[in-house]
Amino acid sequence: MDEHPEDDGYQGPATLVVGEREFAVTVELRGHFQPIDGYYRWYGRIGANAEVSTVVAGRRIPAVLRTPGGEAPGELSDPDTWDRYRIMGTSTPPFVVQTTLDAADS
Repeated sequence: MDEHPEDDGYQGPATLVVGEREFAVTVELRGHFQPIDGYYRWYGRIGANAEVSTVVAGRRIPAVLRTPGGEAPGELSDPDTWDRYRIMGTSTPPFVVQTTLDAADS
């Protein structure tokens, strides 16, 4: 995460909820506050998962992502060459965000 020190993020295990189905997945997420419109935007990739690929089938679809730091609704879209689906959301992310500038909180 050091290459984008202004971004918040999370890497690790998560639960992806699509409709009534839940999938154990791994994720790499980042996020940042967008001062122009006042929203926090988070985004990332879901690790390749054959079950997710079968259910989502390349479509843009709403989902919920849970990590140890929280839960948030988002949208799955465009799998990459390695079949990792992009996920993105607006507002409260599914991970802990630093809320102070104090270096001791890092």
